[in-house]
Amino acid sequence: MISLNAHRFLRVLLSLAVGLLACISGAQAPLKVATRVIPPFVIQDKERLTGFSVDLWKELTDKMGVKSSFVVKPTIVDLLAAVKSHEADAGIAAISITEERDKDFDFSQPMFDAGLQIMVPKKSENQSEIRSIWNQLLAAGIFRWLAFIFIVGLIPAHVVWLFERDPAKGLLKNPKYFPGIFEAYWWSLACLATQAEEMPRTALGRVVAVFWMFSAVVFVAFFTAQITASLTVQQLRGTINGPGDLPGKRVATTTGSTAAAYLHEQGVTVLDFPQIDQAYDALGKGDVDAVVFDSPSLQYFCTHDGKGRFDTVGDVFKKESSNKYI
Repeated sequence: MISLNAHRFLRVLLSLAVGLLACISGAQAPLKVATRVIPPFVIQDKERLTGFSVDLWKELTDKMGVKSSFVVKPTIVDLLAAVKSHEADAGIAAISITEERDKDFDFSQPMFDAGLQIMVPKKSENQSEIRSIWNQLLAAGIFRWLAFIFIVGLIPAHVVWLFERDPAKGLLKNPKYFPGIFEAYWWSLACLATQAEEMPRTALGRVVAVFWMFSAVVFVAFFTAQITASLTVQQLRGTINGPGDLPGKRVATTTGSTAAAYLHEQGVTVLDFPQIDQAYDALGKGDVDAVVFDSPSLQYFCTHDGKGRFDTVGDVFKKESSNKYI
């Protein structure tokens, strides 16, 4: 929050900056202002722009009688490039003041103190332990494994049906394909679970049974190891409470942002997206474990479009004098 005195001081500073820009660009020519959609600073509703930065800029220009128009850019990189190439006279949005950027641009005094924060999928407080385990099994792809088991089990079932379909000599009681194949399939699955009560009686049937039982032991061991590993990974990924938990996780942010620079410095696996909405979508789909971005933007999203689905965790970090917003 900005105090009343601080807010008045800010308006004076920005008024001087707007007046100077107006003098430089000419009294008749409207100022071109580059911005980007980044709630709550800049919010786009169809063709209309609102938000903290936009409303403040409009109030100042209206009171000074200066005309201006906004040029919306998709990313912070494009916004800064527009100002640097003189396509726009100024830029306003969530723009961090960094030492590198200060070499190419003149910044006004900061108008919002913030920093970085982490956003993760929301965990239900009423979620039972059984439901939590079930969700982890789903994430581990248990249905794919079960489907594979049932499909592979058809192979020995058909072989056993072929050799054991004679009730007088074989294992099966019905020589017809239906329902004989169901009986053979049941034996196949029971053998896989080491619960088969009877074994084939023909020589070829017994060879198939020995091979299938050996394959079943190997497959069950492999299946157990894969599920256990997947559940372990899911458990580890679910424990993000601060920046110290980010190494080893998949983290999304925007390209060219101070968040991306920080994450790369920390050796975190980063997925860069042109726009923050794409990072939100990736988190919702489970493609990443967390989103790291400007704390005001994440907090606004968690109380609006992401309400009930996402939460911010931990304190605001990387809150330095170089991380201010204009």
